Amino acid sequence: MKQRDGTDLPDGIEERHVAPVRGLRAHASPLASVVLGATLAVAATGLLGGAPAPVMTVNAPAASLELKIARPLRSGLFFETRIRVTARQAIAKPVIGVDATLWRDLTINSQVPAPTNESFKHGQYRFEYGGLKAGETLEVKIDGQTNPPLIGHVAGNVTLLDDDAPLTEAHIAIPVLP
Repeated sequence: MKQRDGTDLPDGIEERHVAPVRGLRAHASPLASVVLGATLAVAATGLLGGAPAPVMTVNAPAASLELKIARPLRSGLFFETRIRVTARQAIAKPVIGVDATLWRDLTINSQVPAPTNESFKHGQYRFEYGGLKAGETLEVKIDGQTNPPLIGHVAGNVTLLDDDAPLTEAHIAIPVLP
């Protein structure tokens, strides 16, 4: 069946089923353009994720601890964390401790270099590395993924230890968006 304008109607649809479109309804709404433009503007600010990861540095007499952690995280997506330890004095057994609360509902996929020993102690995942001389640097890259149900935030400490003796720590709070 054909409409008045000559275009074909789908099977089962008759002219009486087609409502006339007049006035503003005959054109696209400017509201759609405004919503799209506002969404793009907010996304460009990095508030929804995707901005370069900020770097946090904590200095102590024995070493400096530098953390580069993506913020905010988005639920279900991959992220990268970099931890750099620069020894100011010899560290016999450098250990990086990550609070379990910071990795709540996160899946850690890889860690390079691999630690010589891994353990869980005092509410922290602990990763032991070979000794560092004064001036040497240890850089660790951790790849992870947020589990889809995680929304809100995660928070905890990343601690640098020499065996069991704390040298310095940084408190991290990361918002997790849907």
